[in-house]
Amino acid sequence: MGRLALGTMTWAKQTDEYEARDQLAAFLDAGGSLIDTADSYAQGGSEDLLGTLLQEFDCRDDIVLATKAVQRPGTERRLDASRRHLLKALDASLTRLDVDHIDLWQVHRWDSWTPLEETLAALDHAVASGKVRYVGISNYSGWQTARACTIQQLKGSAPIITTQMEYSLLERGIEREIVPAAQTLGLGILPWSPLGRGVLTGKYRHSIPIDSRGGNPETSGFVGAYNNERSHRIVDAVCTAAEGLDAAPGEVALAWLRDRPGVVAPILGARTTNQLISALASEELELPEEITTALEDVSEPPMGYPEAGWAQSR
Repeated sequence: MGRLALGTMTWAKQTDEYEARDQLAAFLDAGGSLIDTADSYAQGGSEDLLGTLLQEFDCRDDIVLATKAVQRPGTERRLDASRRHLLKALDASLTRLDVDHIDLWQVHRWDSWTPLEETLAALDHAVASGKVRYVGISNYSGWQTARACTIQQLKGSAPIITTQMEYSLLERGIEREIVPAAQTLGLGILPWSPLGRGVLTGKYRHSIPIDSRGGNPETSGFVGAYNNERSHRIVDAVCTAAEGLDAAPGEVALAWLRDRPGVVAPILGARTTNQLISALASEELELPEEITTALEDVSEPPMGYPEAGWAQSR
């Protein structure tokens, strides 16, 4: 199993069938195995396309298949982690993916309208039914993560084994509480947007490419969140390191994240095969200690009470 995962959020939307086929081939050729999708991506289109290609490549037994449920875009209730919705969504995912089980089924978002115990009971049922092998969470806060894992542990139920969170040199907020919680509770971290929504590739350094997500009115806000002085300073440091290592900036950013404590596999959500191949090259890159330290220093997140400082001293 490689140390990078393939994300499919753009499949059946910005990434068509032909490009997706090439991406899957490149990923498998590189030794990758963890593939992540969700029932909300392209309104189910991503799962449909992935299911078709898994059959075409006859590679189901060679991969770890992960998907997610909870989000209901375009509906009045955008988030629904109720037992009824989750189990219905699971059956729909199995049909679209054309498989008899999901290796890792994840709760996509926290749903404050549904009692957590009800959500967790649905996960237990999914595992007991054989439709799901393991379960995880995504985008949970520190206290939400701790509560969900503790309930499962006390019940002796299907354990939560992963948490999928945004994590990169530009977004290190999870180091305040999620990373310590994950290490204590035995969770593997699956970082999404490991390239800082594409900003860490350096392509937005001097201008905004027209064919990029930053140049698309529908997605420009997603990228624009990192259009600030701090981000520019971090990207400059990454680019300087890349020049010294004769590597691409994205490779440096991914190599740094890949080796962070608790990280299982950064999820690569490339729009094109060339982007994916460039990202996969980071597998071979090992950062010198002085570069790792420099990148950590320039991107260090603000830490304070109560997650750090005197309150946590021994």
